[in-house]
Amino acid sequence: MRRSGIKIMAGLIRLLSPLAHVMLACISLGVLGYLCAIFITVLAAHLLLVLTGESPWEISFGATIALMLVIALARAVLRYGEQTCGHYIAFKLLAVIRDKVFAALRKLAPAKLEGRDKGNLIQLITSDIELLEVFYAHTLSPVLIALLMTAFMTVWIGRLHPLLGLTALMAYLTVGIAIPAGIHRRSQGLGPQLRQQSGELSSMVLETLRGLPEILQYGTGSKRLKELDQRTGALAENEQKMKVLSGKNTALTQTIVLFFDVVMLTTAGLLTLRGQLDFGSALLAVVGLMSSFGPVIALANLGSTLQNTFAAGSRVLDLLEETPVVTEITGRPQVGFTGVQAEHLRFSYGEDEILTDLSLAIAPGRITGITGRSGSGKSTFLKLLMRFWEVQEGKLTLSATPVNQINTANLRQLESYVTQDTHLFHDTIANNLRIAKPDATAEEIQEACRKASIHDWILTLPQGYDTPVGELGDTLSGGEEQRLGLARAFLHSAPLILLDEPTSNLDSLNEAVILRSLRQEKEDRTIVLVSHRKSTMRIADQVAVVEQGRCS
Repeated sequence: MRRSGIKIMAGLIRLLSPLAHVMLACISLGVLGYLCAIFITVLAAHLLLVLTGESPWEISFGATIALMLVIALARAVLRYGEQTCGHYIAFKLLAVIRDKVFAALRKLAPAKLEGRDKGNLIQLITSDIELLEVFYAHTLSPVLIALLMTAFMTVWIGRLHPLLGLTALMAYLTVGIAIPAGIHRRSQGLGPQLRQQSGELSSMVLETLRGLPEILQYGTGSKRLKELDQRTGALAENEQKMKVLSGKNTALTQTIVLFFDVVMLTTAGLLTLRGQLDFGSALLAVVGLMSSFGPVIALANLGSTLQNTFAAGSRVLDLLEETPVVTEITGRPQVGFTGVQAEHLRFSYGEDEILTDLSLAIAPGRITGITGRSGSGKSTFLKLLMRFWEVQEGKLTLSATPVNQINTANLRQLESYVTQDTHLFHDTIANNLRIAKPDATAEEIQEACRKASIHDWILTLPQGYDTPVGELGDTLSGGEEQRLGLARAFLHSAPLILLDEPTSNLDSLNEAVILRSLRQEKEDRTIVLVSHRKSTMRIADQVAVVEQGRCS
């Protein structure tokens, strides 16, 4: 979704509303701090005029020295306060935004995140959010400070002479608005392109690290390295363009500042020669302008960096405003488990129709086997039962209640779902199992592992259940991962267990042990078993064959 810079800024400012009072303090401190910095220089010029007797102000030499010391101290305190407020806002909001992003991801998962570029998501969660610190700490308050300072200094210099006030206004508008606007237009498109390229490079690096065994096996390392070099080179080229624009921006800004300094000096000199302005006022006006460019130069320096910041902000706002496929249900009466009924289900992923007219009854206390060709919709049916996706047509009820009318937490309590690929976190075996039941005792964990035929193997490990499994379970075999996934399902102790190819990575001996455990479990639970294996289907009390989205 393409947004204009104004819309992005408006969206980011809306996130600021809880900290508006801190932002007001930051702006106030910033304005007062810049006034102190400017008038230290102006008072120094006044000292020289006092010595020559040409100062338009009736402030003595000693009083001026004392005032300068007070202002210098105040400048330090005000600057510290401004920076503290600005960075407090920035880092507090980054924490709030991260919380909102993770909440949005939770709402979008799993339907909206299936097949999504994980590298781009990581880029968004990490560096895109970090870039917003530039907006909140170094963009928003400086813009408002510059506007207020421009108004104040224009009026102050204009009171000395209207033509000098107009000259000052032109200088501020040129440096603070015209230059950054021009640089922003010249860098249009570079920011979003940089964020996209960076995300794609992160995805490729992530894929390469995970696929190292295959890359080494098939000797495609040089090809992969070449692709990485190409992507890195393209990213570096665009970053170089941004740096060049930033350098030109700085050079142009300094040139324009010097130009207007000369214009102000010339104008003040001419007015003095014509008798329209006294020498003291002319000097104060020139010194005032020369010392007051700080706030607008800060704006000028933003021209080349805002593209990156706005691109990051747009990506974050897009995620926060994305509509989830499935919304969480709360506030409904609790439901127990008395069976499942599917009637004439139809479901499509986009234009790809998966289920066309599926009807199936799952009675409690029985094992229902579902078999069929790959892509016939078996796994999709389980996902609809879990309400990872919404039923599009037909009816799917659990305990005679449509699944989209059951509290989401209640539905999760009633179902245990074991997928073909078990995800293991970089933690111990025990903690990976406790995901299914955080308060599980050691005895409960061991009993679940016995049912999954993995307890004896765990005891052979040096640290037993406290053994780390490595990132993504890299230290385990596919069969070991699958049995840990089954142990999670047994530990969760839900009345309905959904198993998607639970024995695909197991040898016949372990398969037999697990199938025996499943048969024993059916006394207290209902089991839906998806598998291609005929040996697995033998324990089923009823077998449904799914072909072309229908049951037979």
